Amino acid sequence: MEKQLFTITVFTENQVSLLHQISMVFSRRCLNIESLTVSACSIPGVHKFTITCKSEREMMEHVVKQIEKRIDVLRAFLHTDDEIVFQEVALYKVPTASVLATDEIEHIIRTHGARVLEIQPEYTIFEKTGHTDEVKALFDKLKHLGLRQFVRSGRVAVTKAPMEYVDEFLQNQENRRQQLENK
Repeated sequence: MEKQLFTITVFTENQVSLLHQISMVFSRRCLNIESLTVSACSIPGVHKFTITCKSEREMMEHVVKQIEKRIDVLRAFLHTDDEIVFQEVALYKVPTASVLATDEIEHIIRTHGARVLEIQPEYTIFEKTGHTDEVKALFDKLKHLGLRQFVRSGRVAVTKAPMEYVDEFLQNQENRRQQLENK
């Protein structure tokens, strides 16, 4: 079977040690997490983990089932790139003298869809939002200008579905709870 990049979204309560518990599911299977992003989501009190990992589908389906067994996990979903819209954010710090010394910087920034965040006498910071290959392409262009610092976020993603899957799950849970109360 061929390995491919999968994105797992995990909806959780915000509890201490949950990140450790989730990462252990990957560690026990000798799987490397390629990127990890965690933040509050649109549902009050719920956080969303966005995790990317290269593996076979069968293994990743097993990982999702194991993650869902954690008490504080509401639901976990497995996605391929065609099922989601995703981006990364990258910051590049370049010496301002290098930026001013070249005529091509405006062309580089425009071509790569980047923007200038800050200009100081010592450095200029650029921002690029895009897919990993786009972020890397700008990195390669700025490297020859004496790139001083580079950082990129993990993947952030939303599904292409009209409704967030966890919203549907929570609505079904609420309907079930109400049915039990009415009995």
